[in-house]
Amino acid sequence: MQQNGSSGPNCSNGSNGSSEGSGGGRERQERPERQQAPSFSPLPAATTRVRRFIQERRALPLPRVMVVFSAAEDTEKPGDAMSGSSGSTTAAEDEFRKPASPTPSFALSKTLRSAFNTPEQEFPEVISLNVGGTYFTTRLSTLRRHEDTMLAAMFSGRHYIPRDAEGRYFIDRDGTYFGDILNFLREGELPHRERVRAVHREAQYYALGPLLDSLEETQPLTGERVRQAFLDLMPYYRDNLERIVEIAKLRAMQKKARFAKLKICVYKEEMPITPYERPLFNSLRFERSDSEAKLFEHHCEVDVSFGPWEAVADVYDLLHCIVSDLSERGITAEQQCIGVCDKHLINHYYCKRPIYEFKITWW
Repeated sequence: MQQNGSSGPNCSNGSNGSSEGSGGGRERQERPERQQAPSFSPLPAATTRVRRFIQERRALPLPRVMVVFSAAEDTEKPGDAMSGSSGSTTAAEDEFRKPASPTPSFALSKTLRSAFNTPEQEFPEVISLNVGGTYFTTRLSTLRRHEDTMLAAMFSGRHYIPRDAEGRYFIDRDGTYFGDILNFLREGELPHRERVRAVHREAQYYALGPLLDSLEETQPLTGERVRQAFLDLMPYYRDNLERIVEIAKLRAMQKKARFAKLKICVYKEEMPITPYERPLFNSLRFERSDSEAKLFEHHCEVDVSFGPWEAVADVYDLLHCIVSDLSERGITAEQQCIGVCDKHLINHYYCKRPIYEFKITWW
C-alpha cells in the first residue's frame, strides 16, 4: 500500500480523486513545458490579435488569394503535382479552361492592322476642288506635277481628303490666290507684281519649292532681300519699330487726339559734325582712342534712336524703311527734320545728330 501511495503523484491524469498537492505537482510539471518553447505555439498570438481587432472595432483582414490563369493551349500533364489521383479533370475544370472570346481591344487591333494594309485611294483623272469656298477644276497630273509638294502628297492616295456635299475635295485654305498656284503648275506662269507677296505666302503653305525659287528672283522679293540685308546691320530695328507704335498709341490715348508726334534721331556715323562739315576732314571717320570715344558717348533727348551703321545706304534710306514698314501695318506716318542735337560734348565739338519729327495718324 505504501508503494501504491508513494506512486500516486506520478500516476496518470485519469485519476479523479487526486489531491491539491497532486494538482499543484501537475502545474509545476506543465509550466516548464510552456517556458521551453513559447514561440512555437501560434494560438496565443493569434488570439491576442483577434481580441485587439475586436476592442478597436476594426474589421478582420481578409485572406489574400492569388489566382493563376494558364494559357488555353496548356494541357494538364498526368504527372502534375496539382492533378488528382485519377489524372482526369472534371467537366467544370474543362469549362474553366476554355479560351475566352476575343475582347474588343483585340478586335480593334485586328481592324487597325487591316487598315494599314488597305490599298491606296484612287482618284479620277479630273479633280474638282473646293478651296475655302472657291471652286476649281484641274487634272490629277497637274496636282502631282512636283513630287515634294503638299498637293502631290495629298493626292497620292496615302491620305484621307474630306469632301463637301457636292463631292468636291475640300482644302481648308483661302482660295483667293489658289488660281495662281494652279497656273504655275500648268504652265509655269508667275503672278503679277502686286500679287507676288501673297502668292509667295501660299507657296510656302503648299511647300511648292519651284514656285518659291522663281518668286524670290523677281520684284519685289528681290528688293526685299537687299533691304533686309541693310536692316540686319541694326539688330534693334524691329524693337525700335514696336516702340514707336507703342509710344504713339499711348500719347494719342492720353490726349484723346487723332495723331501723336515723336522725336526720332537717325544718324549714320558716330561723328560730332554735320554732313555739311564733312568735306573739311580727310577721312569719313575719326580715329579716336577708347578714352576719347567715351567722351563722345551720349544719348540724345529723343524718343527713339537709330544708328550708327556702316553701309552705302544713308539716313533717308532708313527713314523710307521706317515709313514703309509702318504703312505695311496700316499706320500712316509722316516725317520731317526739325533740327539737330546741339548737346556740347568736349572742347568745340557738339553732337549735331539730325532729329526728325514723326507724326503718326490713327484715324
